[in-house]
Amino acid sequence: MANANVRWIGGKQFIGVDSTNHSVVISTPDEGVGMKPSELLLVALASCTAVDVVEILLKKRIDLNALEITASGEQDSDPPWTFRKIHLFYKLGGKGLTKTAVEQAIQLSEQKYCSVSSSLRGVTQITTNYELFSDI
Repeated sequence: MANANVRWIGGKQFIGVDSTNHSVVISTPDEGVGMKPSELLLVALASCTAVDVVEILLKKRIDLNALEITASGEQDSDPPWTFRKIHLFYKLGGKGLTKTAVEQAIQLSEQKYCSVSSSLRGVTQITTNYELFSDI
């Protein structure tokens, strides 16, 4: 079972701790430190698919040397500001990368392995595109 703990540390600042005891500072924008809770969802989605894509490409024996994912989201204009669209832009670098391998890795992550993507499906439209580089 997954679990996490969020502790208020004062003002509008919090510390989130996961089941492996790793932490992140969370706050509102006016605090000047920490991540916004809603953008932490974008980080969760991007990092979930990043782990999958790296693992899939390594299993294909592709020499991946760089991966960067930019997540951008469109939210409803009224509370609770639900994300309706999220776009993931992948930038990948490495020897032997092919469009086919990258497309398969992204598709497997989104449709089979990424728990965050699976949790958002049905509420949020997730789109993707990618760019291959020799080095980034």
